[in-house]
Amino acid sequence: MIRASAALHLLVLAAAPPAFAQSHAGHLSTPQAGQAAPPRAGCVRRGAPTADAARLGQPGAPACPTGYVPERSPAADPHAGHDMGAPGQPQVAPASDPHTGHAMPETPAPSADPHAGHDMGAPEQPQAAPPSDPHAGHAMPETPAPSADPHAGHDMGAPARPQAAPPSDPHADHPMPGTPAPVAADPHAGHDMAGMAMPPDVPTSADTPGRPPEDPAPPAASRGPAHAADLLFDPAEMAAAREQMRAENGDVRTTAVVFDRLEANLGDGEEGFAWDAEGWSGGDINRFWWKSEGEGGFGDEVEEAGVQALYSRAVAPFWDVQAGLRQTWRPVENRTDLVIGVQGLAPYWFEVDAALFLSNKGELTAAAEGEYDQRITNRWILQPRAEVNLSAEDIPELSIGAGLTSVQLGARLRYEIRKEFAPYIGVEWTKRFGRTADYLEAAGRNTEDTRIVVGLRAWF
Repeated sequence: MIRASAALHLLVLAAAPPAFAQSHAGHLSTPQAGQAAPPRAGCVRRGAPTADAARLGQPGAPACPTGYVPERSPAADPHAGHDMGAPGQPQVAPASDPHTGHAMPETPAPSADPHAGHDMGAPEQPQAAPPSDPHAGHAMPETPAPSADPHAGHDMGAPARPQAAPPSDPHADHPMPGTPAPVAADPHAGHDMAGMAMPPDVPTSADTPGRPPEDPAPPAASRGPAHAADLLFDPAEMAAAREQMRAENGDVRTTAVVFDRLEANLGDGEEGFAWDAEGWSGGDINRFWWKSEGEGGFGDEVEEAGVQALYSRAVAPFWDVQAGLRQTWRPVENRTDLVIGVQGLAPYWFEVDAALFLSNKGELTAAAEGEYDQRITNRWILQPRAEVNLSAEDIPELSIGAGLTSVQLGARLRYEIRKEFAPYIGVEWTKRFGRTADYLEAAGRNTEDTRIVVGLRAWF
């Protein structure tokens, strides 16, 4: 009888399906109505992957009911609390389980969930997110995590609620959401440019719009001898060396002869001629100048001719002061004058020559003339010219009255066959004023005339 009972019991056991063949193998028993969930957060069943029985009774460990043990502390995670879901940074879940580490804070087991209370520790059983899960759509492999979830990618371990990082973690609970990654390509990222002192804008030319002003030279720079080399070498030898250098580079002696006007004039039934020439010999600073001018009629004697011998001294760039004597020959009476004047190049390339004349009879007169070379082409040049004469007193024997005696205006167009040789043609107008005009009218001569001039300008 006993043997028959044992055989019957073996047959019953063989007919029953094995436990591992059941569809819910390894599942926790479904909670019955009225059965409560685990009483405290941070506790998991014994044997779960995150269970840590060594924490039982330790400070800070939760008190767990029978069959539950404290969950393993996540202190080994150096990035606990960090925001790993920044835009553009894909969050890669562990290859074994794409849902491992999803945050399930305080998610109650819904009645519609057939797997409520299942053991989630098995890596081969992926956990489907319930519809009420606020973290649905967490980053899958190769999928960027949504930036709105500050806990994306955290390893929370327990599906019940997130585990706070322990105080010992220096990075725990740092506010990392929304922090953009630094742009390494910008070398001035984070630089404070507001307080930098920028150089003032001091325009110097069209190509150089601005530069910082230069500091003045220190007062000591203008002290000491005129030539610093005299402190190291014999001053006499250095003076001789400077004279030699001046002779080789600046003290060059030149000589020139210029016929500015050598012309014939036609007008008012009279034909005549005139000349105006000058020349010099010397260096850049000191020169001997000579000047000559005169006029007359064809078939008649020379009406007036004068020659000046002058010492010229350069007192400024392009300007010379001149002093000397002038001898004038006239059919009526000759004069010898003391001359002092200035000659040079005014701004915009106007050539100016002005002088005072004091005659041997105490008569003071003055003359000034100016001309300008307007280049039309490389060879065609138009030269306007003006001359003014004045007198401090009446000189009846020379038909000169006090004040403005005469004005002469002209223009000459020349063609430079060579620089040294240029024929020209032009027109010249002359008018006498005041007592000078009265003297000429009394002598039966014109006080105003206009003439055509043809001549030659040359120098060598």
